[in-house]
Amino acid sequence: MKQDKTLFELQSEVCKTLASPKRLEILNALKEGEKTVSELVEILGVPKANVSQHLAVMRHKGILKTRREGVNIYYSVSNAKVIQACILMREVLTEQMQEKSKLIDIVTQG
Repeated sequence: MKQDKTLFELQSEVCKTLASPKRLEILNALKEGEKTVSELVEILGVPKANVSQHLAVMRHKGILKTRREGVNIYYSVSNAKVIQACILMREVLTEQMQEKSKLIDIVTQG
């Protein structure tokens, strides 16, 4: 039972870390493979300091890992299941939005 409680606390910490739209965008960019900070800055269109801060938080929580090659540091997702979890949540949200849209259509046409 104590192990379950600890696991729920850890899960909550990861969910809090992923509660940032920008961090979800970073994960989305990394689902195709590893990228440098500069590549992520270009993809996201935000300042390098901002991207670096988000990457540091996600790395600290074990969501991302790094690999150094020369002067470049490459970031990647530490476990592909994190991407799968994000995709699954997006699918749930998309279905909810579609359902709400159908209800609005029924109400406005009725």
